Amino acid sequence: MAGAEYGRLRIGTASGTFAMNQLPNILGKLRDKFPNAELSVASGTSQTLVDKMMHGEIDMAFVSLPVDNLNISTESIFSDEIVAVAYPEHPLAKEKFISAATLAGEKLILGERGGNTRRMIDEFFQAANVKPNIIMELSRQEAVTKMVERGLGVGMAGAKSVAREIRDRKLVSWLIEGEIKWELGLAWLAAGIIPRSGRSSSGCVRKALANGRRN
Repeated sequence: MAGAEYGRLRIGTASGTFAMNQLPNILGKLRDKFPNAELSVASGTSQTLVDKMMHGEIDMAFVSLPVDNLNISTESIFSDEIVAVAYPEHPLAKEKFISAATLAGEKLILGERGGNTRRMIDEFFQAANVKPNIIMELSRQEAVTKMVERGLGVGMAGAKSVAREIRDRKLVSWLIEGEIKWELGLAWLAAGIIPRSGRSSSGCVRKALANGRRN
């Protein structure tokens, strides 16, 4: 089979923020290095993308970690802390921290089920023995952020992903008591399952990421 230089590289991303900010630079570097390669990108929840890898529909994906699948190898590339976000006129806007019980009582706007981030949020509330009042479940974090900006409820997001909105005073954020860490990683089929050309492509993406950090 041809390598990445003349073959195809099918990439998935579970993070809309990553797709908008980091992924274009990575794809540009790959296009420069392998002008004859066919690059394609698909989006979906982390679990959906893992399923696509297992069925040979994509070669690798940027997903929330951890991935509970022994056939999938992963490499951590980015981490963030989940914070609660609200519109600036919220009655608790001046607070710095929020408890699980208080947060659960808000009108919550969350990402859809099926991804690791939502799983971590659900497990956080379960551990606190509280039932969250979820009024909306949306497919993309950007949609959650926009709903919160309009004062329709309280959301949860990675602190780095909403840094601009907070700086521009479109949102306020609270640190969550108990802390929820979010981690993004590159996932691919474990060695020995994916063809050699696919493993070569995985190496190309990891190299592009490493170059991006140094630039």
